[in-house]
Amino acid sequence: MTEKTNELKRRTFLKQGLTGLAAVGAVPGALKAAALGAATAAPAAAKPIVRTLGRTGLQIPVVSMGVMNADNPAVVQAALETGIVLLDTAAGYQRGRNEQMIGQVVAGRPRESFMIATKVPGPNREKSLQGLNGEALEKAFLAKFDECLGRLGLDHVEILYLHNNSAPEHVQNPAIIGALQKAKKAGKARFVGITTHSNEPAVIRATVGTKAYDVILTAYNFRQDYRDDLRKAVAEAAAAGLGVVAMKTQAGAYWDKEKQQPINMRAALKWVLNDPNVATAVPGFTTFDQLKEDWSIVTDITMTPQELKDLRLGEQVAGLYCQQCRRCVPGCPKGLPIPDLMRSYMYAYGYRNLQAAHELVGSLEIEGDPCGSCASCTAVCAKGFDIADRVRDISRLRAVPGDFFA
Repeated sequence: MTEKTNELKRRTFLKQGLTGLAAVGAVPGALKAAALGAATAAPAAAKPIVRTLGRTGLQIPVVSMGVMNADNPAVVQAALETGIVLLDTAAGYQRGRNEQMIGQVVAGRPRESFMIATKVPGPNREKSLQGLNGEALEKAFLAKFDECLGRLGLDHVEILYLHNNSAPEHVQNPAIIGALQKAKKAGKARFVGITTHSNEPAVIRATVGTKAYDVILTAYNFRQDYRDDLRKAVAEAAAAGLGVVAMKTQAGAYWDKEKQQPINMRAALKWVLNDPNVATAVPGFTTFDQLKEDWSIVTDITMTPQELKDLRLGEQVAGLYCQQCRRCVPGCPKGLPIPDLMRSYMYAYGYRNLQAAHELVGSLEIEGDPCGSCASCTAVCAKGFDIADRVRDISRLRAVPGDFFA
């Protein structure tokens, strides 16, 4: 799509979808859409629901933007003009290009009119940090964060997260905590936090116990078998003053690989936001239509009987979302990183992001056909996935050159 076409689409979206712009409550410099020009849009007089992000005091609409999969700056710009305030990115998204794109979009905007959250992984996920301890680890982590600021073109972000933690010890590393506190003291990060995609209740409780963090970004959706325990852990974090942000709210986007059965996105987002301890959610959208759909619930998160039915609560449906519970891992004789492979599968077939799937598969130490020598699969999925079939399918991406996705 050409730059001219993108601009025409953006103008059409804004003309049809926005009938006026005004400040969003107490959010400094933020803008809101009075209407989105669709049957699902909010009434012109309605205001976005705004919540406080724990002890940070930040006031944020309940819908923010996960920018991970977005590669069209016009969509990010439209999100900000619609009323979204918080943009969520990370050092590794699109190999740094995601942060660069955001930097280009926010350049020249009043700094108080937007908020940025970015992420740097610790030694459990970042190979270059493995084997480092103490001052060396602290220095290397901060150097990676400085690279984030450089790509964003900013002197600070609102939130710096320690990225992708699946065990309590990951958030308890004293060198990492020291690095985060230094970033905060230097004014480069107003607040610090952690993200977790797996074993979330245990990680959240360990984070609370450290008393070193301000924010938690957690996977949270209607498909998680352990959602009741996760809800309790989120409540404990909120009671301790931590701000809670939800991700993976759409649980894979589709029920099927063929993309013939989309999950009700509005219902999935509402379901998470009905937990009052969640300050905001960061659904990932890449198009103007997806932006309009997600933003359309920002003034009313009441769930209808049909929406509850659409979520198929209580039904045993496999879907595409891997809840990263790791119950499958002990059953694999090769010790394959099955949760990561399942997440790649979801990126490819649910989120339609082959680049993210390729990068994740490429980062794993696996053979070209990791299941080739096994007569049958002994790993059992709690959701009923055919693990061997999905591993064979997604592993094919290893043979595709990386520049194919550039």
